[in-house]
Amino acid sequence: MKLELRGITKRFGDFTANDRIDLLVEPGTVHALLGENGAGKSTLMNVLFGLYDADEGEVLLDDSPVVFDGPGDAMAAGIGMVHQHFMLVHPFTVAENVMLGHEDVRGPAKLLDLDAARTKVREISDRFNFNVDPDAVIEDLPVGAQQRVEIIKALSRDASILILDEPTAVLTPQETDELLGIVKDLRDAGTSVVLITHKLREVQAVADTITVIRRGKVVGTAEPTASQEELASLMVGRAVSMRVDKTAAQPGETMLTVEGLTVVDDAEIVQLDGVSFEVKAGEILAIAGVQGNGQTELTEALIGVVAADAGSAILDGDVITGKSIKDVLFSGIGFVPEDRTEDGIVASMTIANNLILDVHDQAPYAKGFALQPKAIADEARKHVEQFDVRATSIEQTAGSLSGGNQQKVVLARELSRPLKLLIASNPTRGLDVGSIEFVHKRIVAERDAGAAVIIVSAELDEVVALADRIAVMYHGRIVGIVPPDTDRDTLGLMMAGAHQEEVA
Repeated sequence: MKLELRGITKRFGDFTANDRIDLLVEPGTVHALLGENGAGKSTLMNVLFGLYDADEGEVLLDDSPVVFDGPGDAMAAGIGMVHQHFMLVHPFTVAENVMLGHEDVRGPAKLLDLDAARTKVREISDRFNFNVDPDAVIEDLPVGAQQRVEIIKALSRDASILILDEPTAVLTPQETDELLGIVKDLRDAGTSVVLITHKLREVQAVADTITVIRRGKVVGTAEPTASQEELASLMVGRAVSMRVDKTAAQPGETMLTVEGLTVVDDAEIVQLDGVSFEVKAGEILAIAGVQGNGQTELTEALIGVVAADAGSAILDGDVITGKSIKDVLFSGIGFVPEDRTEDGIVASMTIANNLILDVHDQAPYAKGFALQPKAIADEARKHVEQFDVRATSIEQTAGSLSGGNQQKVVLARELSRPLKLLIASNPTRGLDVGSIEFVHKRIVAERDAGAAVIIVSAELDEVVALADRIAVMYHGRIVGIVPPDTDRDTLGLMMAGAHQEEVA
């Protein structure tokens, strides 16, 4: 089935998310929709899938215009979509999830025909080598298998066009490779695949055609043979270095020692299980792992957001576990949280005031109970220039900035004082390639100035590029600490739970 979008425009108030977008997806091809987060890719596909109404433009299937009043209409027309966040009912089985909304019944009593759903799951699973048990409970399946269930759901409804929205965001490298193999198999079987992503490696691996979107507009098309540098420049509109330029680390004395750190949540589930490691001054320890394996709890325990139930963290000879967040930060720690909008900035406050959040009660920014506007403004102008924050003025609210500029504000604040330790959690999530380049340079510069650095990232390419050593976490534990030249297959096995000794 041929898919064509003509002049699709979608507005949210004064913001234009899609601006007269044209897109042609030929039958039996993989069409990659490439662009940074916020570029308008998912919005465009949500229009196609009937979740949003377009303000302008039309959708055509096999040259005939169609109008979808909701996802049901899109699915009936042969379009399936696997969302970035899976739409599965965890206590249900695979077969039960697949039949939801399309229940088969049998007999006068119209009982649910689970056998028919099981048969359908087996047929599709066998056809594409998914290896999915129709009677498995979703909550017992690994993430990669859950994603295959989502694909089975779409194919069970006879989807001839399948939309995959950032499909590798929560997968290990092995699961990513398996998924890309599945995409190729789907294409070879005649299914058209629209792959939404910002990961250049994946685009090059499977795409037949690449359309690049920037700020809601199509800015070009490319062949999969295009280099990563060429694709990146299309995405951001200028030349970008795809490599992190850094010299070999010159580690000094041990700056941070973590011993047996344990965190148990309110439901008495162990989130952090006896974690121990060291970080030296002048080195970057990158923590790798599929998101949700204790990385968040580790960073929050280190800075005092959550209390450790056991173990300790010692910074430059001083125990920091048990201290208040303010005392921890003022012991010489800079912290870049994983969610900048929730934990990194106060969206309604100005850039200037966000830049002094942690020192607002200290000289020269305060005198007694009174803030000193001139000192605050002078400091803000200096940091806005130094960190290239793109804003109309320092009085602009932080919430009105782009994601990249919000992250620059957070970095400017956290790096504005001498640090013994920098903790940065997913520091480039949602940023364009140009902003990523800037953030990486600042992190390396902090290491070279003698600080110990901990980077937590779900992006394996980022981990390998920045790390002097890599600690891999799985289910709240560190399963091994390895050098940055460790091959991706080994890292992927460790991210899936294999201990370092088992894959050495």
